[in-house]
Parts: sequence; structure tokens; C-alpha cells
Amino acid sequence: MHPAVRRQVTAVVFVLSVAAVATLASSPAAVLETVETVAGSPLALVGVLAGLYAVRPLVLWPISALSILAGYGLGVTLGVPVALAGAVLTCIPPYLLARRAPRETGIFGRLHRRSQEVVAAIGELRGVVAARLLPLPADVISYGAGLSTVSGRAFVVGTFFGEIPWVVTGVVTGSSMRTLTLEGASAGLPLLAGTAGLGVLVLAGPAVRHLQAQDRLPSLESLSS
Repeated sequence: MHPAVRRQVTAVVFVLSVAAVATLASSPAAVLETVETVAGSPLALVGVLAGLYAVRPLVLWPISALSILAGYGLGVTLGVPVALAGAVLTCIPPYLLARRAPRETGIFGRLHRRSQEVVAAIGELRGVVAARLLPLPADVISYGAGLSTVSGRAFVVGTFFGEIPWVVTGVVTGSSMRTLTLEGASAGLPLLAGTAGLGVLVLAGPAVRHLQAQDRLPSLESLSS
């Protein structure tokens, strides 16, 4: 086995092992109890949420779950900026970890080369924004961006804008649970569908142009002739 491939396998096994141990050791019930305890103090709740966002990549919790907690404890006005900042910051560790992964050969090498083609066709910022708008696991996008040539600036900015609809939906849902109403949660469903559709539209133009450049799709001129 090539040394680079051996390092890749070791890295994947290590990350999965840490995630498995952290997941088994974590207790959603304890988290909810803690949130309930400090819900009366916004400052204390922000501190708890900061800790949860820090460990989230280890326990593989979805960002939307923490957005709901932020909305439940802080309401919409304060919950949205706190949850949005947390969503961006919690995506950075997987991105940085993937940036340090060996990419000379093996599966990481193939993913790196493929991601370079995607970034070249779509663009760094557009690609991150579109990926975040789609209903894909946040950490998959972060690891993929880290393995690619996406710059740190494009990753952070793209994550910020791409996560806005999902964060707002989660916070509104959590706030609705706090006030025992369902209007906010039901209103979020069209937003989720629209967000996914927007992600497809953002990708559509560059994807079509890339496929036409590769002679995989006919151009409009050829169809009209």
C-alpha cells in the first residue's frame, strides 16, 4: 500500500473512531436539560451554544438542531445572528482538517482532482454557496471544500450566505416551539424547498456551460440548426 494511501486510511479511521466515541458519550437529553436550565440567561445560553457548536463536528449533529436550540432559547432576534455565527464557525474545523489531508494519490487524490474541475467550472464562492443551499450534510461540504482548491475566504463567505435560509428556518422553528405555536414551523417548509431550488439554479448555468465545453451537451445553436 502506498504510504499516502496508508495515511489517508489511518486519518479516516481516526476521525470516524473519534466521532463514534463522542457520539456514544454525548447525551441529547443532557443537552436539552442544560439549555432549559440556562434559558433564562441569554449570556449563559450563548456560552452553552458556543460549546455545542465547538464539539458539533465530533458528534456529527446537524447544524439545524443547534439552530432550533438557539431559536428556542434566544428567540428570533438574537437567535439568528448567534446561530449564523455558530454555523460558520462550526464548519471551519472539518475544512481545515481536510486541507491538511495528504492528497498526492488514493481516494483523497481523486477527490482533489475532481473538486478542482468542479471549482474551475463553477467558481469558488458560487460553488460553496450553492452547496450550502442544497440539502446536503454540512460536514460533507466542509470536507469536500477542504480537499479542493477553495480558499478560506471563499469558504467562509460562501458558508455564511448559503447557511442563512437554513439557519433562519431552524431558529424560527425553535422559537415557535418556545411559544407553543406551529405557524413558524409550517412556514419554514416552503422556505426549505425554495432554498434547495435556489441552490440548483445557482449551479445550473455553470454546469451547463461546463458540460457544453466538454461536448457532453449540445449547444442552443446546434439545436436550432
